[in-house]
Amino acid sequence: MSEFFAEDLLQWYHSEKRDLPWRRTDDPYKIWISEIMLQQTQVNTVIPYYHRFLEAFPTVHDLAEADQQQVLKLWEGLGYYSRGRNLHQAAKMVAEKFDGHLPDNYDEITSVKGIGPYSAAAILSIAFNKNYAVVDGNVIRVLTRYSGIKDDIRSAKVKNRVQELADDLLSKTDPGNFNQAIMELGATVCSPKNPSCDVCPVSSNCVAFQTAETDVIPYKSKAKKVPHHQIGVGLIVNDIGELLIALRPNDVMLGGLWEFPGGKKEKSESIKQTVSRELKEELGVQVEVFDRYQKLKHAYSHFKITLHAYWCKITTGEPKPKSSMEIKWVSLSEIEQYPFPKANKTLIDGLLKLDDQDLKNFLD
Repeated sequence: MSEFFAEDLLQWYHSEKRDLPWRRTDDPYKIWISEIMLQQTQVNTVIPYYHRFLEAFPTVHDLAEADQQQVLKLWEGLGYYSRGRNLHQAAKMVAEKFDGHLPDNYDEITSVKGIGPYSAAAILSIAFNKNYAVVDGNVIRVLTRYSGIKDDIRSAKVKNRVQELADDLLSKTDPGNFNQAIMELGATVCSPKNPSCDVCPVSSNCVAFQTAETDVIPYKSKAKKVPHHQIGVGLIVNDIGELLIALRPNDVMLGGLWEFPGGKKEKSESIKQTVSRELKEELGVQVEVFDRYQKLKHAYSHFKITLHAYWCKITTGEPKPKSSMEIKWVSLSEIEQYPFPKANKTLIDGLLKLDDQDLKNFLD
C-alpha cells in the first residue's frame, strides 16, 4: 500500500470536497445528527431534513424533551424510521447520563442507542479527532479497487480485510478529514460505474485502475430475490367525513407512525376480502368495502409492496385499537399533523385534493 495514500487523498479532499452543512461545524451533536441521517440515505436527500431538524432541536436537550410524534413528523419521508426513534431515545440518555455531552470514547458512545461501530468511528474521528477508520459502501469500493481485492464483498472475510486496510491507511494526525475524504472519493470519483479515474488522487497505485478491472471490482454476489406483498388498507369514513387512522406500535417496522389500517393479502382471498378481514382483526368491526381509491407500488429495503386502498364504511361494531397503540378519527384539515410512512403519505397527498364534504358525499 502506498505510504502517500493519506497525504494524496487529504490534499485532494481539501481542494475538491463538496460544501456540506455538517462540514461547517465541530459540534458533536450536529455531526451525530448528520451521521444518523446519512445512513443508507443520499446526501441531497438529507440536507433539507438536517436543516429542519436542527432548527427544531438545536441542542440535545431540545431533542430529549421533544414528543416522539414531533420527531417522527420531522423525519417523515426520510425512511428507516427506527433511526428517528432511536435518536430520540439516545438524546434522552445523553441528556440524563452524560449531562448533554456526547461521549468521546468508544465504549461509552457505543452504549448510546443507534450508534454502532460505523457511526461511532465517524463521530469519534470527525468530532473528536480520534483514530477510528470508517468503512461503508464507498470505502469498500475504493479500497477493494485500490488493493485489487476480487472476492465477494458480501463476505465477512472481505469486510474485515477492508477494515484492516482502512485502519492501516488512516491518517493518525487528521483522522476525521481522512474518513470524510475516502467517503467523498467513493461518492464523487470512485463511482460504481464509469469511475473518474483520470481525476482520482490515488489512481497511480490503484490495482483495479492499473489492470483495467474497475468494471469487475468490487465483486458482489447476487442478492436473494426480494419478496413482493399485496397490501390492502381501508379508508374508513364516518358520518361527518373523518378518516380513521391507527398508530403503529414502537417495536415494529415503521413504529410510532400513523397509518390507514389494513394488512397483507393471503393466498386464498381477494384484496377486498383482505381489507375486510384485516379491519375486523385490527379494529373489531365489520365494514362494507366500496370502490378502490388508489393502487400504488413502494419498495422497502428488503421487500416490495403493492398497496391497494379501498373506501370503507363501518356497518357493525365500534372500532378499538386491537393491534395498534391508538386510533383516531381525523379530518382532512388535521391529517397532515401526523407522521405517516411514505406509501400512506402518497395516499394522503391525493386525499388532500378533496375536502371534508367530498368524504361525506362518498357515503351517500
